[in-house]
Amino acid sequence: MGSVEETKKGEEEKQQINEPFDLNDYTIIKEGEAEILMHKKNEVFYNKAQVNNRDMSIAVLRTYISKLKEEHEALLSKRMNKASKISENHASNGSSNGECETSKEIPEGEICTNGDEPEKPIEGKCQKQLKPPRVLEALSASGLRALRYAREVEGIGQVVALDNDKASVEACRRNIKFNGSVASAKVESNLADARVYMLTHPKEFDVVDLDPYGSPSVFLDSAVQSIADGGLLMCTATDMAVLCGSNGEVCYSKYGSYPLRGKYCHEMALRVVLACIESHANRYKRYIVPVLSVQMDFYVRVFVRVYTSASAMKNTPLKLSYVYQCVGCDSFHLQPIGRTVSKNTSVRYLPGFGPVVPQECSDCGKKYNMGGPIWSYPIHDQDWVASILADVKAMKHRYPAFGRISAVLTTISEELPDVPLFLSLHNLCGTLKCTSPSAVIFRSAVINAGYRISGTHVNPLGLKSDAPMNVIWDIMRCWVKNHPVKEQSPDQSGSVILAKEPVLQANFARAVASLSKAQAKKVARFLPNPERHWGPKLRAGRTITSKHVSLLGAEVVNEVLNNHEHQEAEEPEMKRQKTEGPASNS
Repeated sequence: MGSVEETKKGEEEKQQINEPFDLNDYTIIKEGEAEILMHKKNEVFYNKAQVNNRDMSIAVLRTYISKLKEEHEALLSKRMNKASKISENHASNGSSNGECETSKEIPEGEICTNGDEPEKPIEGKCQKQLKPPRVLEALSASGLRALRYAREVEGIGQVVALDNDKASVEACRRNIKFNGSVASAKVESNLADARVYMLTHPKEFDVVDLDPYGSPSVFLDSAVQSIADGGLLMCTATDMAVLCGSNGEVCYSKYGSYPLRGKYCHEMALRVVLACIESHANRYKRYIVPVLSVQMDFYVRVFVRVYTSASAMKNTPLKLSYVYQCVGCDSFHLQPIGRTVSKNTSVRYLPGFGPVVPQECSDCGKKYNMGGPIWSYPIHDQDWVASILADVKAMKHRYPAFGRISAVLTTISEELPDVPLFLSLHNLCGTLKCTSPSAVIFRSAVINAGYRISGTHVNPLGLKSDAPMNVIWDIMRCWVKNHPVKEQSPDQSGSVILAKEPVLQANFARAVASLSKAQAKKVARFLPNPERHWGPKLRAGRTITSKHVSLLGAEVVNEVLNNHEHQEAEEPEMKRQKTEGPASNS
Protein backbone atom coordinates (compact mmCIF):
# COMPACT_ATOMS: atom_id res chain seq x y z
CA MET A 1 0.00 0.00 0.00
CA GLY A 2 3.08 2.26 -0.24
CA SER A 3 2.97 5.73 -1.83
CA VAL A 4 5.00 6.87 -4.86
CA GLU A 5 7.39 8.73 -2.57
CA GLU A 6 8.03 5.55 -0.54
CA THR A 7 8.71 3.60 -3.76
CA LYS A 8 11.19 6.20 -5.01
CA LYS A 9 12.89 6.28 -1.61
CA GLY A 10 13.18 2.47 -1.63
CA GLU A 11 14.67 2.49 -5.15
CA GLU A 12 17.25 5.12 -4.13
CA GLU A 13 18.22 3.01 -1.12
CA LYS A 14 18.59 -0.08 -3.34
CA GLN A 15 20.85 1.83 -5.75
CA GLN A 16 23.07 2.80 -2.81
CA ILE A 17 23.30 -0.83 -1.70
CA ASN A 18 24.06 -2.08 -5.21
CA GLU A 19 27.47 -0.39 -5.12
CA PRO A 20 30.34 -2.91 -5.40
CA PHE A 21 31.87 -4.29 -2.21
CA ASP A 22 35.14 -6.02 -1.42
CA LEU A 23 34.65 -9.73 -0.58
CA ASN A 24 37.94 -9.70 1.35
CA ASP A 25 36.23 -7.68 4.07
CA TYR A 26 33.68 -10.45 4.66
CA THR A 27 33.46 -14.01 5.91
CA ILE A 28 31.03 -16.29 4.04
CA ILE A 29 28.71 -18.22 6.36
CA LYS A 30 26.71 -21.07 4.82
CA GLU A 31 23.60 -22.51 6.47
CA GLY A 32 21.34 -24.83 4.53
CA GLU A 33 21.25 -23.58 0.95
CA ALA A 34 21.75 -19.91 1.85
CA GLU A 35 25.01 -18.03 2.20
CA ILE A 36 25.51 -14.72 3.95
CA LEU A 37 28.39 -12.28 4.05
CA MET A 38 29.38 -11.51 7.63
CA HIS A 39 31.55 -8.43 7.97
CA LYS A 40 34.76 -9.17 9.82
CA LYS A 41 33.81 -6.46 12.31
CA ASN A 42 30.57 -8.46 12.84
CA GLU A 43 28.31 -5.44 12.35
CA VAL A 44 25.11 -7.45 11.97
CA PHE A 45 23.83 -9.95 14.48
CA TYR A 46 24.24 -13.65 13.65
CA ASN A 47 23.36 -16.33 16.18
CA LYS A 48 24.77 -19.75 15.37
CA ALA A 49 22.64 -21.45 18.05
CA GLN A 50 19.44 -20.42 16.24
CA VAL A 51 20.04 -22.98 13.47
CA ASN A 52 17.63 -25.26 15.39
CA ASN A 53 15.00 -22.51 15.33
CA ARG A 54 15.43 -21.85 11.61
CA ASP A 55 15.36 -25.56 10.69
CA MET A 56 12.19 -26.11 12.73
CA SER A 57 10.56 -23.09 11.07
CA ILE A 58 11.40 -24.37 7.58
CA ALA A 59 9.95 -27.80 8.45
CA VAL A 60 6.71 -26.21 9.71
CA LEU A 61 6.51 -23.90 6.70
CA ARG A 62 6.80 -26.84 4.29
CA THR A 63 3.99 -28.64 6.11
CA TYR A 64 1.88 -25.47 6.13
CA ILE A 65 2.14 -25.17 2.35
CA SER A 66 1.13 -28.82 1.86
CA LYS A 67 -1.79 -28.36 4.30
CA LEU A 68 -2.94 -25.27 2.38
CA LYS A 69 -3.05 -27.34 -0.81
CA GLU A 70 -5.06 -30.09 0.92
CA GLU A 71 -7.52 -27.54 2.34
CA HIS A 72 -7.88 -25.86 -1.06
CA GLU A 73 -8.58 -29.18 -2.80
CA ALA A 74 -11.08 -30.15 -0.09
CA LEU A 75 -12.87 -26.82 -0.54
CA LEU A 76 -13.03 -27.29 -4.31
CA SER A 77 -14.37 -30.81 -3.87
CA LYS A 78 -17.01 -29.59 -1.42
CA ARG A 79 -18.14 -26.87 -3.82
CA MET A 80 -18.22 -29.31 -6.74
CA ASN A 81 -20.43 -31.69 -4.73
CA LYS A 82 -22.69 -28.80 -3.80
CA ALA A 83 -22.90 -27.73 -7.44
CA SER A 84 -23.80 -31.25 -8.59
CA LYS A 85 -26.55 -31.48 -5.94
CA ILE A 86 -27.99 -28.15 -7.08
CA SER A 87 -27.95 -29.31 -10.71
CA GLU A 88 -29.64 -32.59 -9.75
CA ASN A 89 -32.36 -30.69 -7.91
CA HIS A 90 -32.89 -28.49 -10.95
CA ALA A 91 -33.12 -31.55 -13.17
CA SER A 92 -35.65 -33.32 -10.92
CA ASN A 93 -37.74 -30.20 -10.28
CA GLY A 94 -37.55 -29.03 -13.87
CA SER A 95 -39.20 -32.06 -15.50
CA SER A 96 -41.77 -34.43 -14.10
CA ASN A 97 -42.02 -36.48 -17.28
CA GLY A 98 -38.35 -36.38 -18.23
CA GLU A 99 -38.71 -33.32 -20.50
CA CYS A 100 -37.63 -29.77 -19.88
CA GLU A 101 -40.46 -27.49 -18.80
CA THR A 102 -41.11 -24.02 -20.16
CA SER A 103 -38.39 -21.41 -19.82
CA LYS A 104 -40.45 -19.13 -17.54
CA GLU A 105 -39.91 -21.61 -14.66
CA ILE A 106 -36.15 -21.53 -15.14
CA PRO A 107 -34.34 -18.78 -13.18
CA GLU A 108 -32.74 -16.15 -15.36
CA GLY A 109 -29.19 -16.96 -16.39
CA GLU A 110 -29.52 -20.73 -15.90
CA ILE A 111 -30.02 -23.42 -18.54
CA CYS A 112 -32.05 -26.55 -17.95
CA THR A 113 -30.05 -29.35 -19.53
CA ASN A 114 -28.46 -32.58 -18.36
CA GLY A 115 -26.96 -30.99 -15.25
CA ASP A 116 -23.46 -30.28 -16.58
CA GLU A 117 -23.92 -26.63 -17.54
CA PRO A 118 -25.20 -25.23 -14.18
CA GLU A 119 -21.96 -26.55 -12.67
CA LYS A 120 -19.80 -24.50 -15.03
CA PRO A 121 -20.20 -21.02 -13.52
CA ILE A 122 -19.78 -22.44 -10.00
CA GLU A 123 -16.85 -24.57 -11.10
CA GLY A 124 -15.17 -21.59 -12.73
CA LYS A 125 -15.81 -19.47 -9.67
CA CYS A 126 -14.28 -21.87 -7.15
CA GLN A 127 -11.40 -23.21 -9.24
CA LYS A 128 -9.11 -20.30 -8.47
CA GLN A 129 -5.41 -20.98 -8.38
CA LEU A 130 -3.96 -21.18 -4.89
CA LYS A 131 -1.56 -18.27 -4.58
CA PRO A 132 1.91 -18.93 -3.15
CA PRO A 133 1.95 -17.80 0.49
CA ARG A 134 3.51 -14.42 1.24
CA VAL A 135 5.89 -14.36 4.19
CA LEU A 136 6.85 -11.46 6.43
CA GLU A 137 10.01 -11.75 8.49
CA ALA A 138 9.49 -8.85 10.84
CA LEU A 139 12.98 -8.67 12.38
CA SER A 140 15.40 -9.86 9.73
CA ALA A 141 18.93 -8.67 10.76
CA SER A 142 21.28 -10.27 8.18
CA GLY A 143 18.33 -11.80 6.28
CA LEU A 144 19.58 -15.39 6.66
CA ARG A 145 16.16 -16.74 7.67
CA ALA A 146 14.36 -15.00 4.79
CA LEU A 147 16.96 -16.29 2.32
CA ARG A 148 16.61 -19.84 3.60
CA TYR A 149 12.82 -19.63 3.26
CA ALA A 150 13.13 -18.41 -0.34
CA ARG A 151 15.74 -20.97 -1.40
CA GLU A 152 14.64 -24.07 0.53
CA VAL A 153 10.84 -23.99 0.77
CA GLU A 154 9.13 -25.10 -2.45
CA GLY A 155 5.95 -23.23 -3.37
CA ILE A 156 6.70 -20.15 -1.30
CA GLY A 157 5.82 -16.70 -2.60
CA GLN A 158 7.32 -13.33 -1.80
CA VAL A 159 9.38 -12.97 1.41
CA VAL A 160 9.47 -9.47 2.90
CA ALA A 161 12.35 -8.89 5.34
CA LEU A 162 12.09 -5.89 7.68
CA ASP A 163 14.52 -4.21 10.04
CA ASN A 164 14.70 -0.75 11.57
CA ASP A 165 18.51 -0.75 11.62
CA LYS A 166 20.12 0.70 8.49
CA ALA A 167 23.28 -1.46 8.75
CA SER A 168 21.11 -4.59 8.96
CA VAL A 169 19.07 -3.63 5.91
CA GLU A 170 22.25 -2.90 3.93
CA ALA A 171 23.67 -6.29 4.95
CA CYS A 172 20.39 -8.03 4.07
CA ARG A 173 20.27 -6.48 0.59
CA ARG A 174 23.93 -7.36 0.05
CA ASN A 175 23.14 -10.96 1.02
CA ILE A 176 20.08 -11.08 -1.27
CA LYS A 177 22.26 -10.02 -4.18
CA PHE A 178 24.99 -12.50 -3.18
CA ASN A 179 22.48 -15.41 -3.19
CA GLY A 180 21.62 -15.05 -6.85
CA SER A 181 18.52 -14.70 -9.01
CA VAL A 182 16.12 -16.86 -6.95
CA ALA A 183 16.74 -14.82 -3.82
CA SER A 184 16.63 -11.53 -5.74
CA ALA A 185 13.28 -12.46 -7.30
CA LYS A 186 11.61 -13.61 -4.08
CA VAL A 187 13.15 -11.62 -1.20
CA GLU A 188 12.86 -7.90 -0.61
CA SER A 189 14.37 -5.97 2.29
CA ASN A 190 12.81 -2.82 3.75
CA LEU A 191 13.95 -0.33 6.37
CA ALA A 192 10.86 0.00 8.55
CA ASP A 193 9.48 -0.34 12.04
CA ALA A 194 7.87 -3.81 12.06
CA ARG A 195 4.91 -2.67 14.16
CA VAL A 196 4.00 0.20 11.83
CA TYR A 197 4.53 -1.94 8.72
CA MET A 198 2.28 -4.75 10.00
CA LEU A 199 -0.46 -2.29 11.05
CA THR A 200 -0.46 -0.69 7.59
CA HIS A 201 -0.65 -4.07 5.82
CA PRO A 202 -3.69 -5.77 7.43
CA LYS A 203 -4.38 -9.40 6.48
CA GLU A 204 -1.78 -9.24 3.69
CA PHE A 205 0.59 -12.01 4.78
CA ASP A 206 -0.03 -15.74 4.98
CA VAL A 207 2.96 -16.21 7.29
CA VAL A 208 4.41 -13.78 9.85
CA ASP A 209 7.67 -14.68 11.58
CA LEU A 210 8.57 -12.91 14.84
CA ASP A 211 11.98 -13.71 16.27
CA PRO A 212 13.01 -10.76 18.46
CA TYR A 213 15.86 -10.54 20.95
CA GLY A 214 13.79 -10.80 24.15
CA SER A 215 10.03 -10.47 24.40
CA PRO A 216 7.71 -10.46 21.37
CA SER A 217 4.89 -8.80 23.35
CA VAL A 218 5.18 -5.36 21.71
CA PHE A 219 4.78 -6.91 18.22
CA LEU A 220 1.82 -9.20 18.86
CA ASP A 221 -1.00 -6.69 18.47
CA SER A 222 0.11 -5.63 14.98
CA ALA A 223 1.16 -9.18 14.01
CA VAL A 224 -2.30 -10.72 14.55
CA GLN A 225 -3.79 -7.99 12.34
CA SER A 226 -1.38 -8.47 9.43
CA ILE A 227 -2.06 -12.23 9.02
CA ALA A 228 -4.61 -13.45 6.50
CA ASP A 229 -7.39 -15.81 7.63
CA GLY A 230 -5.93 -19.26 8.21
CA GLY A 231 -2.43 -17.77 8.16
CA LEU A 232 0.50 -18.92 10.29
CA LEU A 233 2.15 -16.89 13.05
CA MET A 234 5.60 -18.12 14.09
CA CYS A 235 6.71 -16.46 17.31
CA THR A 236 9.83 -16.77 19.51
CA ALA A 237 10.31 -15.52 23.08
CA THR A 238 13.82 -15.57 24.57
CA ASP A 239 13.05 -13.78 27.86
CA MET A 240 12.87 -17.09 29.73
CA ALA A 241 13.81 -15.67 33.15
CA VAL A 242 10.69 -13.48 33.00
CA LEU A 243 8.41 -16.23 31.64
CA CYS A 244 9.64 -18.80 34.17
CA GLY A 245 8.87 -16.76 37.27
CA SER A 246 12.05 -14.88 38.21
CA ASN A 247 10.16 -11.60 37.72
CA GLY A 248 6.49 -12.48 37.91
CA GLU A 249 5.33 -8.86 37.96
CA VAL A 250 7.30 -8.15 34.74
CA CYS A 251 5.75 -11.20 33.08
CA TYR A 252 2.28 -9.96 34.06
CA SER A 253 2.99 -6.51 32.59
CA LYS A 254 4.25 -7.99 29.29
CA TYR A 255 2.04 -11.05 28.83
CA GLY A 256 -0.93 -10.52 31.16
CA SER A 257 -0.20 -13.71 33.10
CA TYR A 258 1.56 -14.52 36.37
CA PRO A 259 4.08 -17.41 36.12
CA LEU A 260 4.87 -20.00 38.80
CA ARG A 261 8.32 -21.39 39.56
CA GLY A 262 7.40 -25.05 39.34
CA LYS A 263 9.39 -27.78 37.62
CA TYR A 264 7.00 -27.31 34.69
CA CYS A 265 7.93 -23.59 34.32
CA HIS A 266 9.17 -23.98 30.71
CA GLU A 267 5.91 -25.54 29.57
CA MET A 268 4.04 -22.88 31.51
CA ALA A 269 6.09 -20.30 29.57
CA LEU A 270 4.77 -21.79 26.30
CA ARG A 271 1.22 -21.62 27.60
CA VAL A 272 1.64 -18.03 28.84
CA VAL A 273 2.79 -16.94 25.35
CA LEU A 274 -0.15 -18.74 23.70
CA ALA A 275 -2.64 -17.13 26.10
CA CYS A 276 -1.11 -13.72 25.31
CA ILE A 277 -1.38 -14.21 21.53
CA GLU A 278 -5.01 -15.36 21.92
CA SER A 279 -5.74 -12.23 23.98
CA HIS A 280 -4.38 -9.95 21.26
CA ALA A 281 -6.24 -11.87 18.53
CA ASN A 282 -9.55 -11.67 20.42
CA ARG A 283 -9.51 -7.86 20.23
CA TYR A 284 -10.07 -8.17 16.49
CA LYS A 285 -12.64 -11.01 16.59
CA ARG A 286 -9.89 -13.52 15.85
CA TYR A 287 -8.64 -16.63 17.61
CA ILE A 288 -5.66 -18.99 17.36
CA VAL A 289 -5.17 -22.73 16.84
CA PRO A 290 -1.70 -23.95 17.94
CA VAL A 291 -0.08 -26.49 15.60
CA LEU A 292 3.30 -26.82 17.33
CA SER A 293 4.79 -25.32 20.51
CA VAL A 294 8.43 -25.98 21.34
CA GLN A 295 10.76 -25.20 24.22
CA MET A 296 14.30 -25.57 22.91
CA ASP A 297 17.72 -24.32 23.99
CA PHE A 298 17.15 -20.89 25.60
CA TYR A 299 13.76 -19.93 24.13
CA VAL A 300 10.19 -20.95 23.40
CA ARG A 301 8.83 -21.04 19.85
CA VAL A 302 5.12 -21.31 19.00
CA PHE A 303 3.43 -21.90 15.64
CA VAL A 304 -0.25 -20.93 15.56
CA ARG A 305 -2.87 -20.43 12.87
CA VAL A 306 -5.03 -17.32 13.07
CA TYR A 307 -8.72 -17.31 12.12
CA THR A 308 -11.52 -14.74 12.21
CA SER A 309 -14.85 -15.70 13.79
CA ALA A 310 -16.85 -13.72 16.34
CA SER A 311 -18.75 -16.85 17.42
CA ALA A 312 -15.70 -19.13 17.75
CA MET A 313 -13.92 -16.40 19.70
CA LYS A 314 -16.44 -16.90 22.51
CA ASN A 315 -14.74 -20.23 23.33
CA THR A 316 -11.57 -18.50 24.57
CA PRO A 317 -12.50 -18.67 28.31
CA LEU A 318 -12.81 -22.45 27.93
CA LYS A 319 -9.21 -22.64 26.73
CA LEU A 320 -7.67 -20.68 29.61
CA SER A 321 -7.10 -21.71 33.23
CA TYR A 322 -5.54 -20.48 36.44
CA VAL A 323 -3.02 -22.75 38.16
CA TYR A 324 -2.91 -23.47 41.91
CA GLN A 325 0.51 -24.73 43.00
CA CYS A 326 1.03 -26.02 46.55
CA VAL A 327 4.02 -24.39 48.26
CA GLY A 328 4.72 -27.54 50.30
CA CYS A 329 4.45 -30.41 47.81
CA ASP A 330 4.21 -30.85 44.04
CA SER A 331 0.41 -30.89 43.86
CA PHE A 332 -1.06 -28.51 41.28
CA HIS A 333 -4.62 -27.99 40.09
CA LEU A 334 -6.17 -26.08 37.17
CA GLN A 335 -9.17 -23.74 37.42
CA PRO A 336 -10.85 -23.14 34.01
CA ILE A 337 -12.00 -19.56 33.52
CA GLY A 338 -15.25 -20.46 31.75
CA ARG A 339 -17.69 -23.28 31.02
CA THR A 340 -20.64 -23.90 28.72
CA VAL A 341 -24.13 -25.25 29.29
CA SER A 342 -25.95 -26.77 26.29
CA LYS A 343 -29.72 -26.90 26.05
CA ASN A 344 -31.23 -28.26 22.85
CA THR A 345 -29.37 -26.33 20.14
CA SER A 346 -28.38 -23.29 22.22
CA VAL A 347 -25.12 -22.89 24.13
CA ARG A 348 -24.70 -20.61 27.15
CA TYR A 349 -21.29 -19.35 28.25
CA LEU A 350 -20.90 -19.12 32.02
CA PRO A 351 -18.10 -18.49 34.54
CA GLY A 352 -16.15 -21.57 35.61
CA PHE A 353 -17.08 -23.36 38.83
CA GLY A 354 -14.75 -22.70 41.75
CA PRO A 355 -12.83 -22.92 43.83
CA VAL A 356 -11.17 -26.15 42.68
CA VAL A 357 -8.98 -26.27 45.80
CA PRO A 358 -9.55 -25.54 49.51
CA GLN A 359 -7.55 -22.89 51.39
CA GLU A 360 -5.02 -25.55 52.42
CA CYS A 361 -3.60 -28.38 50.32
CA SER A 362 -5.58 -31.58 50.88
CA ASP A 363 -2.34 -33.60 50.53
CA CYS A 364 0.11 -31.77 52.80
CA GLY A 365 -1.84 -28.96 54.47
CA LYS A 366 0.19 -26.03 53.06
CA LYS A 367 -1.07 -22.95 51.18
CA TYR A 368 -1.36 -22.52 47.42
CA ASN A 369 0.26 -20.02 45.07
CA MET A 370 -1.96 -18.97 42.17
CA GLY A 371 -0.66 -18.26 38.68
CA GLY A 372 -2.01 -17.71 35.21
CA PRO A 373 -4.16 -17.48 33.25
CA ILE A 374 -2.42 -19.93 30.91
CA TRP A 375 -3.49 -21.75 27.74
CA SER A 376 -4.82 -25.11 28.99
CA TYR A 377 -6.01 -26.55 25.64
CA PRO A 378 -3.64 -28.70 23.51
CA ILE A 379 -0.49 -26.86 22.42
CA HIS A 380 0.25 -29.21 19.47
CA ASP A 381 -1.76 -30.61 16.58
CA GLN A 382 -0.55 -34.24 16.47
CA ASP A 383 -1.54 -34.56 12.79
CA TRP A 384 0.78 -31.65 12.00
CA VAL A 385 3.54 -33.05 14.21
CA ALA A 386 3.41 -36.39 12.35
CA SER A 387 3.55 -34.60 8.97
CA ILE A 388 6.44 -32.36 10.03
CA LEU A 389 8.40 -35.31 11.43
CA ALA A 390 7.82 -37.37 8.27
CA ASP A 391 9.00 -34.46 6.10
CA VAL A 392 12.11 -33.92 8.24
CA LYS A 393 13.07 -37.60 8.03
CA ALA A 394 12.47 -37.70 4.27
CA MET A 395 14.68 -34.65 3.69
CA LYS A 396 17.23 -35.10 6.47
CA HIS A 397 20.14 -33.99 4.27
CA ARG A 398 18.51 -30.56 3.92
CA TYR A 399 18.37 -29.84 7.66
CA PRO A 400 21.72 -28.85 9.26
CA ALA A 401 20.18 -29.45 12.70
CA PHE A 402 18.39 -32.68 11.73
CA GLY A 403 19.48 -34.62 14.85
CA ARG A 404 18.15 -32.03 17.28
CA ILE A 405 14.84 -31.17 15.63
CA SER A 406 13.96 -34.81 14.86
CA ALA A 407 14.64 -35.70 18.52
CA VAL A 408 12.37 -32.88 19.75
CA LEU A 409 9.59 -33.73 17.27
CA THR A 410 9.77 -37.43 18.18
CA THR A 411 9.27 -36.62 21.86
CA ILE A 412 6.43 -34.20 21.07
CA SER A 413 4.69 -36.85 18.95
CA GLU A 414 4.46 -39.08 22.07
CA GLU A 415 3.21 -36.40 24.48
CA LEU A 416 -0.31 -36.59 25.85
CA PRO A 417 -1.95 -33.70 23.96
CA ASP A 418 -4.75 -32.95 26.43
CA VAL A 419 -2.76 -32.83 29.69
CA PRO A 420 -1.45 -29.39 30.69
CA LEU A 421 1.85 -29.19 32.64
CA PHE A 422 3.68 -32.18 34.14
CA LEU A 423 5.15 -33.79 37.26
CA SER A 424 8.78 -34.43 38.10
CA LEU A 425 9.40 -37.87 39.60
CA HIS A 426 12.55 -36.59 41.32
CA ASN A 427 10.60 -33.74 42.91
CA LEU A 428 7.96 -36.13 44.22
CA CYS A 429 10.68 -38.27 45.80
CA GLY A 430 12.43 -35.16 47.12
CA THR A 431 9.26 -34.16 48.95
CA LEU A 432 8.97 -37.61 50.58
CA LYS A 433 12.78 -37.95 51.08
CA CYS A 434 12.65 -41.43 49.53
CA THR A 435 14.63 -43.30 46.88
CA SER A 436 13.25 -42.81 43.41
CA PRO A 437 11.54 -45.62 41.47
CA SER A 438 12.66 -45.95 37.87
CA ALA A 439 10.51 -44.11 35.34
CA VAL A 440 9.35 -47.48 33.91
CA ILE A 441 8.13 -48.69 37.34
CA PHE A 442 6.31 -45.43 38.09
CA ARG A 443 4.75 -45.30 34.63
CA SER A 444 3.63 -48.92 35.00
CA ALA A 445 1.91 -48.14 38.32
CA VAL A 446 0.01 -45.24 36.75
CA ILE A 447 -1.03 -47.34 33.72
CA ASN A 448 -2.09 -50.26 35.97
CA ALA A 449 -4.26 -47.82 37.94
CA GLY A 450 -6.17 -47.06 34.73
CA TYR A 451 -4.62 -43.74 33.72
CA ARG A 452 -2.44 -42.46 30.87
CA ILE A 453 1.12 -41.23 31.19
CA SER A 454 3.79 -39.91 28.81
CA GLY A 455 7.03 -37.97 28.76
CA THR A 456 7.43 -34.33 27.75
CA HIS A 457 9.85 -32.67 25.32
CA VAL A 458 10.46 -29.90 27.87
CA ASN A 459 12.18 -32.00 30.55
CA PRO A 460 13.76 -35.49 30.34
CA LEU A 461 12.50 -36.23 33.87
CA GLY A 462 9.01 -34.77 33.36
CA LEU A 463 5.93 -37.01 33.24
CA LYS A 464 2.50 -35.99 31.94
CA SER A 465 -0.47 -37.87 33.33
CA ASP A 466 -4.23 -37.50 33.60
CA ALA A 467 -4.11 -39.21 37.01
CA PRO A 468 -5.30 -36.87 39.81
CA MET A 469 -2.80 -35.88 42.51
CA ASN A 470 -4.37 -38.13 45.17
CA VAL A 471 -3.69 -41.16 42.92
CA ILE A 472 -0.09 -40.04 42.33
CA TRP A 473 0.52 -39.69 46.08
CA ASP A 474 -1.14 -43.07 46.76
CA ILE A 475 1.30 -44.69 44.32
CA MET A 476 4.20 -42.99 46.11
CA ARG A 477 2.86 -44.09 49.54
CA CYS A 478 2.80 -47.68 48.33
CA TRP A 479 6.35 -47.29 47.01
CA VAL A 480 7.59 -45.94 50.36
CA LYS A 481 5.98 -48.88 52.21
CA ASN A 482 8.26 -51.18 50.21
CA HIS A 483 11.21 -48.76 50.46
CA PRO A 484 11.02 -47.18 53.93
CA VAL A 485 12.41 -43.71 54.67
CA LYS A 486 13.98 -42.20 57.78
CA GLU A 487 11.68 -40.46 60.25
CA GLN A 488 11.16 -36.78 59.49
CA SER A 489 9.80 -33.82 61.39
CA PRO A 490 6.00 -34.24 61.60
CA ASP A 491 5.32 -30.74 60.23
CA GLN A 492 7.15 -31.41 56.95
CA SER A 493 5.06 -31.90 53.80
CA GLY A 494 6.43 -35.42 53.22
CA SER A 495 5.55 -36.53 56.76
CA VAL A 496 1.96 -35.26 56.40
CA ILE A 497 1.54 -37.07 53.06
CA LEU A 498 2.99 -40.37 54.35
CA ALA A 499 0.90 -40.25 57.54
CA LYS A 500 -2.20 -41.01 55.45
CA GLU A 501 -2.99 -44.55 54.37
CA PRO A 502 -3.23 -45.10 50.59
CA VAL A 503 -6.73 -45.59 49.23
CA LEU A 504 -5.38 -47.07 45.99
CA GLN A 505 -3.14 -50.12 46.22
CA ALA A 506 -0.54 -49.58 43.52
CA ASN A 507 0.47 -52.36 41.14
CA PHE A 508 4.12 -51.98 40.13
CA ALA A 509 4.11 -54.90 37.66
CA ARG A 510 5.66 -53.79 34.39
CA ALA A 511 2.99 -52.58 31.96
CA VAL A 512 3.19 -53.07 28.20
CA ALA A 513 3.02 -49.32 27.46
CA SER A 514 5.49 -48.30 30.16
CA LEU A 515 8.06 -47.52 27.45
CA SER A 516 7.20 -45.22 24.56
CA LYS A 517 7.87 -46.40 21.00
CA ALA A 518 10.91 -44.12 20.77
CA GLN A 519 12.30 -45.46 24.05
CA ALA A 520 11.68 -49.04 22.98
CA LYS A 521 13.52 -48.43 19.69
CA LYS A 522 16.23 -46.47 21.56
CA VAL A 523 15.66 -43.38 19.42
CA ALA A 524 17.55 -40.35 20.76
CA ARG A 525 15.11 -37.90 22.31
CA PHE A 526 17.30 -35.46 24.28
CA LEU A 527 20.62 -34.50 22.70
CA PRO A 528 23.48 -32.61 24.40
CA ASN A 529 24.50 -29.16 23.16
CA PRO A 530 26.89 -29.41 20.19
CA GLU A 531 29.53 -27.22 21.84
CA ARG A 532 30.36 -25.31 25.03
CA HIS A 533 28.69 -21.94 25.68
CA TRP A 534 25.79 -22.90 23.39
CA GLY A 535 23.17 -20.26 23.97
CA PRO A 536 22.07 -16.71 23.27
CA LYS A 537 24.72 -14.27 22.12
CA LEU A 538 24.79 -10.64 23.17
CA ARG A 539 22.25 -8.14 21.92
CA ALA A 540 23.70 -6.39 18.85
CA GLY A 541 25.83 -3.38 19.77
CA ARG A 542 26.35 -4.30 23.42
CA THR A 543 29.83 -3.80 24.93
CA ILE A 544 31.54 -7.06 25.87
CA THR A 545 32.90 -7.30 29.44
CA SER A 546 34.24 -10.07 31.66
CA LYS A 547 30.71 -10.87 32.93
CA HIS A 548 29.86 -12.34 29.50
CA VAL A 549 32.17 -15.36 29.88
CA SER A 550 29.22 -17.70 30.52
CA LEU A 551 27.59 -16.67 27.23
CA LEU A 552 30.54 -16.36 24.87
CA GLY A 553 33.32 -18.37 26.49
CA ALA A 554 36.55 -17.20 28.09
CA GLU A 555 38.58 -17.24 24.84
CA VAL A 556 36.22 -14.93 22.94
CA VAL A 557 35.87 -12.49 25.83
CA ASN A 558 39.64 -12.36 26.49
CA GLU A 559 40.35 -11.78 22.79
CA VAL A 560 37.88 -8.86 22.66
CA LEU A 561 39.18 -7.34 25.90
CA ASN A 562 42.82 -7.68 24.79
CA ASN A 563 42.05 -5.98 21.47
CA HIS A 564 40.22 -3.23 23.33
CA GLU A 565 43.21 -2.68 25.69
CA HIS A 566 45.58 -2.65 22.70
CA GLN A 567 43.45 0.02 20.98
CA GLU A 568 43.35 2.10 24.17
CA ALA A 569 47.15 1.87 24.45
CA GLU A 570 47.56 3.02 20.86
CA GLU A 571 45.20 6.01 21.15
CA PRO A 572 47.48 8.20 23.43
CA GLU A 573 50.43 7.53 21.08
CA MET A 574 48.35 8.60 18.06
CA LYS A 575 47.17 11.75 19.87
CA ARG A 576 50.76 12.62 20.89
CA GLN A 577 51.95 12.27 17.30
CA LYS A 578 49.15 14.53 16.06
CA THR A 579 49.91 17.23 18.64
CA GLU A 580 53.69 17.07 18.05
CA GLY A 581 53.38 17.21 14.24
CA PRO A 582 52.23 20.86 13.82
CA ALA A 583 54.65 22.04 16.55
CA SER A 584 57.72 20.63 14.75
CA ASN A 585 56.66 22.23 11.46
CA SER A 586 56.43 25.60 13.05
